[in-house]
Amino acid sequence: MENQENQGNEPKSFLQSNTAKMIMVGLLTLFLLIPLLFVQDLIRERSERKNEVDQEIATLWGSDVTFYGPILRIPYQTYENYNVTDTKTGATTIQKRAFTQYAYFFPNELNNVSEVKKNESLKRGIFNPIVFTANMKFNGSFTAPNFAKLNIPTENVQWDKAAVLVRTTNLKSIKSELSIKLNNEKLLFEPQPEDKTDYSILATTLFNYTNLAAGKPIQFHFDIQYNGSNSINFIPIGKITKVSMNSDWESPSLEGSFAANDATKVVNKDGFHADWKILDINRTFSQQYAASLPNLDDYKFGVKLIDTVDEYQQNERVSKYGFLVIGLTFLIFFLIQSVSKINIHIFQYSMIGIALIMFYTLLISITEHSSFSLAYAIAGTAVITMITLYSISILKNRKFALFIAAALTVLYSFIYVIIQMEDYALLVGSIGLFLILGAVMYFSRKIDWGK
Repeated sequence: MENQENQGNEPKSFLQSNTAKMIMVGLLTLFLLIPLLFVQDLIRERSERKNEVDQEIATLWGSDVTFYGPILRIPYQTYENYNVTDTKTGATTIQKRAFTQYAYFFPNELNNVSEVKKNESLKRGIFNPIVFTANMKFNGSFTAPNFAKLNIPTENVQWDKAAVLVRTTNLKSIKSELSIKLNNEKLLFEPQPEDKTDYSILATTLFNYTNLAAGKPIQFHFDIQYNGSNSINFIPIGKITKVSMNSDWESPSLEGSFAANDATKVVNKDGFHADWKILDINRTFSQQYAASLPNLDDYKFGVKLIDTVDEYQQNERVSKYGFLVIGLTFLIFFLIQSVSKINIHIFQYSMIGIALIMFYTLLISITEHSSFSLAYAIAGTAVITMITLYSISILKNRKFALFIAAALTVLYSFIYVIIQMEDYALLVGSIGLFLILGAVMYFSRKIDWGK
């Protein structure tokens, strides 16, 4: 009898203690970070593939559009003195050498109205890049050029070689006639040799300079149709620059150095409308330049068409919570094991952990063929169902299995809510983790960790 009591009171080995089981579960949790990292690499690889497809289609269809113009270009002569020595007499004379340079004048008024329509016909497999067609209408006026500000004598000006030019980043994707009306005169644009910037140049020929030479302003009007992708930007070179843009794209990002007019800005599910009005006193560059044009990219403004629901970014954010999901799930099983005295083998923990990892592969694969929300619901339901059924078989108790199902449902729902939030994600996440910690402390308060 005494022997039986002694055997019943015989202390357990360390490997059978709660401490040893906790250590093994902790090590398994750390080990499962390896396949979780592989999943994150898979998400990044798919995201990079999407970017490659976007870049490929942008190369064929049209890239970002930046418009810099129109600009009045008038050549003028400059002279340089140089010495010429006669080899026979040794006499030295001074002669002049003429050089042709250009003066550039920005318009007094520049108005633009743009209609931007998204194009969904270029879907490549499962990828749908952001491409658009932009119909852009320009009008405005040039005042008489003031050469005195540039210290250029009027007698050196070559009016007969004057031209109007525009600079753009997307010359090959212009899909309309390249012409401009100056007063009642229609002139054709012609491509010019590219300069050492990202811009291409269009310029007119046979420019009628009589009005400008007589000190009179000229009106201009022209239309351009672009195929483009991602963004449209303007440089406000007019003394008064006005831009009005309409689009059926529902998620714009108005960007650049100048804000759109809040009073007229509209963004909704049907698209957006934005207006800009920029005066010469709002920026720090001149209306005329000699010799060369300045780089004014720092003054760009416009709109970037964005995809607010980037499925790969959302998948990556969800995967970053993988360690939390695995750790809390294992903790729930460990607490049930400690309270109910049911033995759960480390192999069974491993199966549960692998099922949790499978959630992320299911999520990204389904997301590529549907919405993120639907994919999240399907992947979450599949994994929770699998773990619940497995829990019934290893715990032999439906009550514990239903508790695990409820806990996982709450956990996945909590993570989904955080992913959808932007401004309050950190606050909600911190409060949620604090409540989870409180629940763990409450349910583990009576466990004898010495056994």
